[in-house]
Amino acid sequence: MKNFADTLIEHSIKKNTAVVGLDPDISYFPDFLLNKDTQTTEGICNAIIKFNKLVIDEVCDHVVAVKPQLAYYEVYGSEGIKALEETIQYARSKNIIVINDAKRGDIGSTSKAYAKAFLTNESLSGDMVTVNPFLGSDGYNPFIEVAQENNKGLFLLLKTSNPSSSEIQNLKLQNGEILYMQMAKEINAVASATKGDNNYSFIGTVVGATYSSDAKKIRELLPHSIFLVPGLGVQGGKAEDLAVFFDEKGLGAVISSSRGITYSYCFNKKDENWRNISKEQMAKSIADVTITAKQQINNVRFNTNS
Repeated sequence: MKNFADTLIEHSIKKNTAVVGLDPDISYFPDFLLNKDTQTTEGICNAIIKFNKLVIDEVCDHVVAVKPQLAYYEVYGSEGIKALEETIQYARSKNIIVINDAKRGDIGSTSKAYAKAFLTNESLSGDMVTVNPFLGSDGYNPFIEVAQENNKGLFLLLKTSNPSSSEIQNLKLQNGEILYMQMAKEINAVASATKGDNNYSFIGTVVGATYSSDAKKIRELLPHSIFLVPGLGVQGGKAEDLAVFFDEKGLGAVISSSRGITYSYCFNKKDENWRNISKEQMAKSIADVTITAKQQINNVRFNTNS
């Protein structure tokens, strides 16, 4: 069976290593998506589906994956889950990899249930899922097993992009090692044993764009794990700092941006009348910013200013 890392790399070569997060927040939706129906949960979720489809249509030719953040769907209960299911189905119809940003992890039996939900062929299953490994190996091994059985992949949290991540992830252990560095060694043990044709494993890791200074050390410890790199744009990650995440072939990492792309019409503009923009104006804004991000990432990957 094909290693999913090879699938991800092949898609990255054909398109780009950019990932667009789908974090729908109706407070940033233009008026054309909002009406009297969006006063109900069902109406809100219908607007979310329309929003996501519009984003997917504009980015599908330029990015390797979309990354729904599950909290933005779960908050609306069963209707939100339906919106997520429809979003996953639509993304697949556009030949985009789906990374469910779920950050799940629990005791072994519960983790296996989570893994079956997100890494099989169920309605919530994408192609990859983010996993919290800090409960220990019995918490993440079930995800590895189910992913391998179903030709899927996962990203284990390691050095996350949030400002307070160092409060826990940078703690010094009794053996003198930093926690996230020790975790990297644990991950490498399983990643090294599950390499595909491109020398990468379907077991990737999350390393925030806001911590590029740590990325070189992490790469040395994890030569066979693809990095999911969130935090580009609004969170403070800069395109010029991304080179350390890639290998010499410009592979080994996928770069995620969410609000900076999907809400570019309001986050990147000083125009206070953004709520009145048309569907066509919103689509153009998202497309333009996506193409710019793609070019910036490629310049760094291939060390060129062209």
